[in-house]
Amino acid sequence: MYKCPNCGSDYGYSDNVAYNCPECGHVWTDLSLEEAKTLDSNGNELQSGDSVITIKDLKFGNDTMKRGTKVNNIKILDEEVNGHDIEAKTKEFGGIYLKSSVVKKA
Repeated sequence: MYKCPNCGSDYGYSDNVAYNCPECGHVWTDLSLEEAKTLDSNGNELQSGDSVITIKDLKFGNDTMKRGTKVNNIKILDEEVNGHDIEAKTKEFGGIYLKSSVVKKA
């Protein structure tokens, strides 16, 4: 999600051409690095290559990733995938997507 420079809404999104605000209708093309930060559940900035720890149990089909599971070498996505902004690989689950709101920086 991107912060709208016009109204300050946190629900801005990219359509691969420009950034759009669904609340005020503002469209913009430049995005400063400050607005593009991905933050964990505690407000710490996450970067590709970081390690994170899950803060709650996460369901993956019939399997569950337990709270406190450490995931190494994450990748921050340029575009969200169904609300997920982190890509990771684990031995137990293979390639997965995570939301930054359910992890904390390790």
